[in-house]
Amino acid sequence: VQLQASGGGLVRPGGSLRLSCTASGFTSDDYAIGWFRQAPGKEREGISCISKTGSTLYANSVKGRFAISRDNAKNTLYLQMNSLKPDDTATYYCAADDHCSDWAHPNWITYWGQGTLVTVSS
Repeated sequence: VQLQASGGGLVRPGGSLRLSCTASGFTSDDYAIGWFRQAPGKEREGISCISKTGSTLYANSVKGRFAISRDNAKNTLYLQMNSLKPDDTATYYCAADDHCSDWAHPNWITYWGQGTLVTVSS
């Protein structure tokens, strides 16, 4: 099982980015799949998840600005990030596990991708 994240970069405040995560070794609807982020000096936090049935979950910090989606045909997960703020600066990780309820507990997550760095700065 592998998760490969991409799409990070430098963006100005108010700008947008779209992250992608390609899954291999399983189909993306076998698991809940989503995103965590970790800023320097802070704990890793779950920010969004999409369940096996397509239900979505967002942290309050990103609700209304970020949108998660999944293309099962491409086995790819996306995170559209709009209205980005400097506080969104972090390394973003895609992850997979049985349930979106696990997103409150990073230590419970079974599968991790490598991170992709998002920097929001003017």
